[in-house]
Amino acid sequence: MNSAMMSNGKEITGNFIPSIAIDSSSKAQKNTLEETLAPRERSLLIIDSRALDRQCLAQCISAHKIDMDVVAFGSMEEWKRKRHDYPPLAAILLNVGGRKIVEPAVSDEIKKLAAEFDAPIIVLADTDDLAQIMKALECGAKGYIPSSVSIDVCIEAIALSLAGGIFVPASSVFAMRQVLETGSPVVRPLAGMFTARQAEVVEALRRGKANKIIAYELNLRESTVKVHIRNIMKKVKATNRTEVAYKINDLFPTDFSSSDTSSRLEH
Repeated sequence: MNSAMMSNGKEITGNFIPSIAIDSSSKAQKNTLEETLAPRERSLLIIDSRALDRQCLAQCISAHKIDMDVVAFGSMEEWKRKRHDYPPLAAILLNVGGRKIVEPAVSDEIKKLAAEFDAPIIVLADTDDLAQIMKALECGAKGYIPSSVSIDVCIEAIALSLAGGIFVPASSVFAMRQVLETGSPVVRPLAGMFTARQAEVVEALRRGKANKIIAYELNLRESTVKVHIRNIMKKVKATNRTEVAYKINDLFPTDFSSSDTSSRLEH
């Protein structure tokens, strides 16, 4: 698998495919080599301004022989100048390192990538802070990988995003559940994603309530409820109300057998 890295403005191409000894009389071995060397139909793009970090990560992922070309550049601008040399993007892995997602430059970069590309944007960062994770998802990221995970988990997280899922570290989910269970006043994990009214609609959707019921319980017009649902769908990039409930439940499972006060997500 070929991987291209950018260092000091120069492209370095490395071949990560191990040498294979072939018996000229073995058709099976020839076919295996041809399949191995065949161009990939898609590519995983790593964006990291630190040359050594991105090169090492690209080589580690390539060594696992994923079904994609792995290309690494210091910026999207560098990749765009070379984009025609590589297969179409399957996913973008943005390594922000120790930078904070709440920093305007970082959050704007994620938003810009999410708006410009259909490929999922996956953030790799040095922290698993819940607030940082939620901010990344709010900006349009389809996954958040802390640098504390193993390379195997990293690859699985990428695969999950490619399949349409959203990866977040288990430690952060457990931390949020603990906050919910203790009734702490800081239970506002989606504060930056939804308005208070949208959060109430999201909770009703999680419970499978019809628009008329939601409108009655929240003292809203049914048309207003529909507007809220459309806006919620845009924010979580869902195509229907069922997908909204699935995505929220997948990230933030709660015990619906408990009272409304303890199980409701306040946003």
